[in-house]
Amino acid sequence: MTVDEALSRPTISVPDAGALFFGLKRQGAYEAAKRGDIPTIKLGRRMVVPVVALAEKLGLKARVGEAA
Repeated sequence: MTVDEALSRPTISVPDAGALFFGLKRQGAYEAAKRGDIPTIKLGRRMVVPVVALAEKLGLKARVGEAA
């Protein structure tokens, strides 16, 4: 997944967000999410990253719903 593809989606996985935006490996991404450094939403047992919130935090513009 590319950054442009991620910015066009409503949510992405924690590992994808960590790798794409922060250069983190899987465990580091989950630790950052637990600390609140990466915004998350819990959906049952699943944790996902809302792209709009992450993009705002990083000063990027999300294009949710637009083709990458």
